[in-house]
Amino acid sequence: MPSFPDPFVGTNPPKLTKEDLIQAIRIDIAGELEAMFLYDAHAQATDDKLVADTLAEIRDEERAHVGELIALLRHLDPRETELFLEGQEEVMEKAEELGVEFKPLEEV
Repeated sequence: MPSFPDPFVGTNPPKLTKEDLIQAIRIDIAGELEAMFLYDAHAQATDDKLVADTLAEIRDEERAHVGELIALLRHLDPRETELFLEGQEEVMEKAEELGVEFKPLEEV
C-alpha cells in the first residue's frame, strides 16, 4: 500500500544536507522499484492488450527513473560507485566460473 508522507513539514522546505539527500534518493529508488513491481503485476494480470502494453510502458519509464536516480547517487557518493562496481565484479567472476555470458553495465 502506498505511503505518501510529507517529507517537509511547514511552509518552507529545509535544505537537505548531502547525507540527507543521499538517503532521500535511496528512498526515491525504493519507490520507483515498488512502482515497477506494481505496474508489472497489473500488466500481467489483465488480458486487455491496451492496458497491459500501456502499463508495461509506464513500468519501463520507472526503470529509466531508477537509472537517473542511481546516477545522482553516484554523483553524490563516489564510494557508492566503487561498491556497485565491486558487486558487479563478483557477479562477473561467478558467471565466468559457471560459463555464463555476462555483460557488465558499461558494455550493455
